[in-house]
Amino acid sequence: MQPPMKTSKTLFFLLGALLAALLTWWLAGDKQAAAGTSAVGMPAAGISAAGLPAAGERSALDVIATRTSVRSYRDCPVGADTVELLLRAAMAAPSAMNRQPWVFVVVDDKALLQKFADSLQYAKMAASAPLAVVVCADLTDWWVMDASAASENLLLAAHAVGLGAVWTGVYPRSERVKAVRTILGLPESVVPLNVIPIGYPAQNPEPKQKWNPGNIRRNGWTR
Repeated sequence: MQPPMKTSKTLFFLLGALLAALLTWWLAGDKQAAAGTSAVGMPAAGISAAGLPAAGERSALDVIATRTSVRSYRDCPVGADTVELLLRAAMAAPSAMNRQPWVFVVVDDKALLQKFADSLQYAKMAASAPLAVVVCADLTDWWVMDASAASENLLLAAHAVGLGAVWTGVYPRSERVKAVRTILGLPESVVPLNVIPIGYPAQNPEPKQKWNPGNIRRNGWTR
């Protein structure tokens, strides 16, 4: 048998090696998550090799029930493939007469993000976000509903792949519409509905419990 002191030194060495390996693995995974891939080179959770949501990762109802507004973000970029995934989800939204009047302006220029923070009262978090998506639409019938449906799809997709986002309203406040138009150089025929800052969450706030049977009516207004 080994002397007790030698055995202790061996166990201490093995434990230290194990901890070092775990730390290396964790750091590699953290860096890869920012690029949209896992530590073993596979797509990050929720993203398939084709750039679409991976089947079975999270149920649609779970994503809907647990999504919440996220206003603080980690200092790491969002990969281009992940941004495209969000936009694909947004464009999969229903649209009246399939007109698809929406236009999405992706903003990752820090100076422009700072201008959003300075000009929009409820978009201060844009200054610390790696990017924002401005959901706009042509002035057609039902454009507000179409762009809103696309915005919700984008928010849910962001949550599904581990990102945090928040809808900050622009339309119908004329001063906000004017500010965003000026910052982005939008034509008069295009209206910005909102600005959605997006990033990897610095915090994970608990979703609010919004279920309220009192808001339900059946077969008319009276209960």
